[in-house]
Amino acid sequence: MALSFPSPSDAAAEEGHLLSRGRYRARLARGPADVAAVQALRTLCFRTEQIDQDAFDGICAHVLVEDLRSGALVCCFRMLVLEGGADVGRSYSAQFYDLSALQGFDGRMVEMGRFCIHQGWSDPDILRLAWAAMTAFVDAENIQMLFGCSSFAGTETAEYLDAFAMLKHRHLAPKRWLPRVKAPKVFRFAARLRRKPDAKKAMLRMPPLLRTYLMMGGWVSDHAVVDTHMNTLHVFTGLEIGAIPPARKRLLRAVAG
Repeated sequence: MALSFPSPSDAAAEEGHLLSRGRYRARLARGPADVAAVQALRTLCFRTEQIDQDAFDGICAHVLVEDLRSGALVCCFRMLVLEGGADVGRSYSAQFYDLSALQGFDGRMVEMGRFCIHQGWSDPDILRLAWAAMTAFVDAENIQMLFGCSSFAGTETAEYLDAFAMLKHRHLAPKRWLPRVKAPKVFRFAARLRRKPDAKKAMLRMPPLLRTYLMMGGWVSDHAVVDTHMNTLHVFTGLEIGAIPPARKRLLRAVAG
């Protein structure tokens, strides 16, 4: 898949360079060794018994965020470009959610998946640089929607009830795009929860990637899929680019440079 990220020089473009900020750089995978590296990081982060790989790895572009000092891979994610809602059935997410409502979306889409940050690294600049790389791509390729599955660790719901209550009260998908249930085992938090969320507890338990989506105006499905294979609970998450607050767009584009 050919991607046309803005690059600071032709030489950087030839190397798949995307962005550098501080001690980190983001770049595209250049071959099988890079894909194997991201699969190894995913296996470590998701704690799967076997190497985390699937058929989507072969049709997605992979972004690596590396520490320039040590060369360590500290973050990765993959992207699948779709020309519009009519193609949404090709996505990874479509295995778990009935996305027929999104078939009417008119605009290019990117599914962002398998996002993970090495557990030994907690620098917020890593997440900022990852989003800056995504922003550069969105602008360059005229993407109108980002989507994917946002995961909570483990399959037990009890410790996340405030977070799910917050999602119900503030962040459910518009009815015109709302995914319907498809997976055999789900937690229907929008229908089941009656509690008022404790905002502090909710945000503490919200995964960092999902928290960023929400800050930019993202929305979620009304149920979470219980994924025993990945040992996660995940919600479908969408972000319409046109709905991102202008101030946050300016901040992301400033980092993307």
